[in-house]
Amino acid sequence: MNSMEKANFILGKLSELFPTANVSLNFSSDFTCLVAVVLSAQCTDAVVNSVVEKLFKVAATPAEFIALGEQKLKEIIRPCGFSNTKARHILGTAKIILEKHSGHVPETFGELEALPGVGHKTASVVMSQCFGKAAFPVDTHIARLANRWGLEKSRNVKKIEMTLKKLFPESTWQTLHLQLISYGRKFCPARGHTIEKCPICLEFSCTVDKWAFQSA
Repeated sequence: MNSMEKANFILGKLSELFPTANVSLNFSSDFTCLVAVVLSAQCTDAVVNSVVEKLFKVAATPAEFIALGEQKLKEIIRPCGFSNTKARHILGTAKIILEKHSGHVPETFGELEALPGVGHKTASVVMSQCFGKAAFPVDTHIARLANRWGLEKSRNVKKIEMTLKKLFPESTWQTLHLQLISYGRKFCPARGHTIEKCPICLEFSCTVDKWAFQSA
């Protein structure tokens, strides 16, 4: 089975297993979406959602975050980990959005990636989940699946992203990346992976591997 045949099978199987793919982070605006995505770095969505439930009640706009202050923000987001860095990035971003973008989250990759703590993956999530624009965020789950399924044998997330964009129609990207994350969590984890319980790995005759991922 070549890569394009695999891609078609993956699309069909994921549509069957996850006919509806929902965004797992809770937010109510473009800015709160950006904040939630920044907080999600090296943190589970469940923890982020628990934190933002409290956070967004006291601050939901760039101006409100600046008024909240760094110390209070750090206290609230501490469960997400790296609270010092994340608080500094969020407040720096809030200031730039107010001063350079009239209080609105920018809608281009270049402008997003110029914000403190916003790399390409974070920008891709914001573009896809906040603005509904064509983007294909690659996280550790998607990188793992692409390697296991022989779609792209690389740990370089940008190379994986380029390959997946070529294999899958642009119209599928927004839903597909959410379906892939759901599949990775449920059927194809990094540890304790059982091929017999993993429908796509079973179809592709994958072998058990020891997955180690470093973002590039």
